[in-house]
Amino acid sequence: MLIKEVKAKIIFDSRNEPTIDVSVNGCKASSPSGKSKGKHETPSYHNSLRWNINAINNLKIPFEINSFSDLKKIEALIKNRFKLNNAKHFGANALFALESAILKALAKENKKQLWEIINPNARRFPVPVGNAIGGGLHSAKFKEHPVFQEFLLIPDEKTFRNNVRTMQKIYGKLKSKLNATQINDEGALQTSFNDEQILNILSKLNIRIGVDIAASSFYKQGFYSYKQKQLDKQSQINYINSLIRDYNLFYIEDPLNEEDFLGFSKIKKSSNHLVVGDDLTTTNIQRLKKAIKMKSINAMIIKPNQNGSLFELKQIFEICKNNNIKTIMSHRSGETLDNALADYAFAFGADFIKTGIATKYREAKLNRLIEIEESI
Repeated sequence: MLIKEVKAKIIFDSRNEPTIDVSVNGCKASSPSGKSKGKHETPSYHNSLRWNINAINNLKIPFEINSFSDLKKIEALIKNRFKLNNAKHFGANALFALESAILKALAKENKKQLWEIINPNARRFPVPVGNAIGGGLHSAKFKEHPVFQEFLLIPDEKTFRNNVRTMQKIYGKLKSKLNATQINDEGALQTSFNDEQILNILSKLNIRIGVDIAASSFYKQGFYSYKQKQLDKQSQINYINSLIRDYNLFYIEDPLNEEDFLGFSKIKKSSNHLVVGDDLTTTNIQRLKKAIKMKSINAMIIKPNQNGSLFELKQIFEICKNNNIKTIMSHRSGETLDNALADYAFAFGADFIKTGIATKYREAKLNRLIEIEESI
């Protein structure tokens, strides 16, 4: 396929904040943006969003690409054109949107679905992880909210469609039970209930549950600062392990601050529950390898726009699979209507996909996976 036209522009995400949209041969892709960002994730842009818009609009074309592996050529072109040490220094949002638009154009050229360009033999569907009740930084605009960032529903039905239905049904019940009239950045229900009150409610439901603790967001000067208490490192480890036991948590994301690989290793793990790295690992190969070496996690959040390179993303999935690390492809709090995340989760063989439950921005990804399921 010959790349004949590349255009970039600014659009606005679900939080009404600016992000990048790239069109290649008329096929569009956009990047979301995160509010709760890991310290080690790749910067979104090289100098600024505007700089990247201009840089992409001035890329020299035509250029030929015929397969997923040809993304290496694109990354080499960008590295050399802008004199970068690594193509990711171009900016993760900008690089991801560009590569995604190229793959969409390639799929259209070959009359294939996006996922087929990466892995035509894909058949295994990820399990949805739905953010039902929100807190932390995602709910900062509300005066009263839980400390933990997300309270999650993880269904276990036989089809992806039924998993989504189960999630949405329970979300509706929770809305009524909590008398929730507002939602946060990710479409999660807003409540003044505290963390353990929420977990007590969720643990009585007939579904696997989890939490994104996002501990780095309330870790200050060596202590985890809750509303009524401060915990040191060992006390936090003990507290999290007690929550896993008392509420039968299936999924525990970022229970400690993002530098504490050793502390993560002391959170109890089993084949029945996941200890998940997000801010700890930031979709970064070197941090993933360190987490594996130190036995910090048994699952990892993977965010395409946190890294930028779809080619490197494939390597991350391979490393995880070779080391029995479960993979969770994830959205961001500031989302767009681009549904390609669903294709990438399916193509790369993600074990789970974290998209949220409500609002058109989250439903776009869920509906796309239902479409794929029906198509095969």
